[in-house]
Amino acid sequence: MRRRWWSLVAASLLVTGVLVPAAPAWAAPTFKVPFPCNQSWSGQTRSDHSPAYAVDFNRTDDLGDPVVASAPGTVDRVTDLGGTSYGKYVRIDHGGGYTTYYAHLNGFNVSVGQSVGYGKVIGWVGSTGGSTGPHLHYEQRLNGDDIKVRFNGTLALYWGTKTYTSGNNCTSGTGSGTVDTAGTPLTVRSGPGTGYSSVGTVADGAKVTIGCQTSGTTVTGTYGTSAIWDRIGSGRFIADAYVYTGHDGYIPNVPRC
Repeated sequence: MRRRWWSLVAASLLVTGVLVPAAPAWAAPTFKVPFPCNQSWSGQTRSDHSPAYAVDFNRTDDLGDPVVASAPGTVDRVTDLGGTSYGKYVRIDHGGGYTTYYAHLNGFNVSVGQSVGYGKVIGWVGSTGGSTGPHLHYEQRLNGDDIKVRFNGTLALYWGTKTYTSGNNCTSGTGSGTVDTAGTPLTVRSGPGTGYSSVGTVADGAKVTIGCQTSGTTVTGTYGTSAIWDRIGSGRFIADAYVYTGHDGYIPNVPRC
């Protein structure tokens, strides 16, 4: 849940259509378990792993099981290191410096430059490279640095073994939120940014249905600084920084616009 704080100046600038430029920001992708919907896998973390925050996934008879993209992005590496290190692996660039690695694969199902979405099969579980048995070695990185893995915004277990059930590419739904501007109506834009034309307002305290979310102009509001925009109707977007959704970042299972 996001820490609430209020800036009267920022609110006034937003609703009047003028916003002081903010430094660019990119919300972390909503990463999902890298296997098809509803599959359960055992994920292990250990402090002597290389890199330390990687997760090794196993289940019974998993050799050849499909591995899927954990978030939308562009494949920027499809590499076979032979009998060393990662062996056959895929890297996906998710933008904003975020990448994911899928290693020890048995084979590839994507090529460099290909755009992928949730649930896209990128390869199959194998035991290539330095692996001693079939499993998926999975990493999340930011600007090249290994970071602790999160699924749907929730931190993986460090250290130990946990069962993870995939919600990847399951039926998407809508989200909901409550507008909070401390009394001032929130401007609705025709697109995801303050540069788009105003197409109305939403009252403070109004409940909204969020059909999808996307990135746009960075806005500072009641719930911090965010580049996320919520679509609340055809051609109707509001800044997520002024909407209480119960989630810090993108809402799980709500599609990207």
